[in-house]
Amino acid sequence: MPDPVFQVIARRWRPRTFAEMVGQQHIVRTLTNAINSGRVAHAYLFVGPRGTGKTTTARIFAKALSCTDGPKSDFDLKDPICMEIDRGSCLDVIEIDAASNRRLEDAERIREACQFQPSGRYKIFIVDEAHQLTKEAFNALLKTIEEPPPWVKFVFATTESEKVLDTIVSRCQRLEFQPIPEDLIAERLSEIVKADGVKADRDALIAIARLAHGGMRDSQSILDQVISFAGKNVTEKDVLDIYGLASVKQITDLSQAIAAGNAPAALALSDKFHEEGRDLLRILADLQVTVRTAVLDAVKNAGKSRSLATELTSDQLVRMLDALLSAENSIRHGLSPRAAFEVALLKAVDQTRQRSIDGLIKDLAGSANGLPKEPGQKKINTTQATPEVKVAVAVKTEKVAKSTKAEVTDEPPLDIAFAEAEAGSQAPFDASVLLSQSQTEEVVTPGSKEFSDAVESIPDSVRAKLKDALGAEFSQLRSLPPGKLRRPR
Repeated sequence: MPDPVFQVIARRWRPRTFAEMVGQQHIVRTLTNAINSGRVAHAYLFVGPRGTGKTTTARIFAKALSCTDGPKSDFDLKDPICMEIDRGSCLDVIEIDAASNRRLEDAERIREACQFQPSGRYKIFIVDEAHQLTKEAFNALLKTIEEPPPWVKFVFATTESEKVLDTIVSRCQRLEFQPIPEDLIAERLSEIVKADGVKADRDALIAIARLAHGGMRDSQSILDQVISFAGKNVTEKDVLDIYGLASVKQITDLSQAIAAGNAPAALALSDKFHEEGRDLLRILADLQVTVRTAVLDAVKNAGKSRSLATELTSDQLVRMLDALLSAENSIRHGLSPRAAFEVALLKAVDQTRQRSIDGLIKDLAGSANGLPKEPGQKKINTTQATPEVKVAVAVKTEKVAKSTKAEVTDEPPLDIAFAEAEAGSQAPFDASVLLSQSQTEEVVTPGSKEFSDAVESIPDSVRAKLKDALGAEFSQLRSLPPGKLRRPR
């Protein structure tokens, strides 16, 4: 027969002192300083996500206030009063579940109980899920919470602080409990499995911590279930199979495939997730966290990041993250979550291939600033994208002296309308790079010295920008009247 006194991990490993608290050091410091300096308030409001230690901290706080020779933060767990509080049998520490004691009559009973002195130092009321109290119940407690008898302390714990009346909040000291970091949860779980004689992979514990979403109690409940499934040897695969998670490596491979614009690889991983029965919504959430990390890295490093193995700008990463965020509802509520997930991946891939127009113009204009302000100037017309882009270069072809210097006029930036008129019947995206000018209309093709001199006179950075951004190739040289030149400022 199973042991009738078996307790789950979450109860056996519940912190009993301030020193055992994990991930809430700001709370521990605030309360211990208040106890040691004699500045304990009459009412506290503990706010935070589930499983982060609100009720546990309230019990520890009660022990610190009620212990023999107290109040003191370093109380002895073997103290009789502390042992009674741990067992839940201390008459001076009253825990109330507001979900089932939420009416006006329940609040009136609390108010009446406050009038009787405790057998010890304080009478402490711990009200769990305080947001469940009705408005009438809250109002009945207003005066008591504001001016309680000197022996009464209130601790309200809630996960939904917005539902607590402002008049109650203003009468309490509010302490915010934060989600516990995954590494601290994994470290705590490692201590637990060692003490319980269970062998668990580090990756398995990290996977459990990811599932807990910052809640220590949730992580311990998940660990209990995984041990029941896998026995004394827990692996990452066991955790992934039970809860439908993707491994860290799979998330990394997927994010890198998207960053590299490798749609086939991203879809292949999606197919694998479907075959293994993975939870696509959880995968999307993990993917969002990975991309968000890359965005923050780009912001810290001059707008570029290689954390996804491909260099991307912060603008590209933000658009990629936005594509993933917009897919949540369609995956959660759509008729075909798999199709919605695949569409989200393809949209994210598409965002990594695009460059913003503003960024492209800024890069080209920045490169053009290095051109010499002398006769012969380039002019670029970018009206419509085509698969192949031809760039026309015009040079002066005088018989006596061939000049390839550029003349620049101080006129407004890039005249697109004039470039279109000059292009005439040429294909869209015909860019004219203007060097020395003459009235002749002679066209020079590759292979001639004039053509080579003209191309070489263009700075390497400009040629690289044109080829990288537009796929531009120089195909001919022609002349252009000098009065119609424009130069980006």
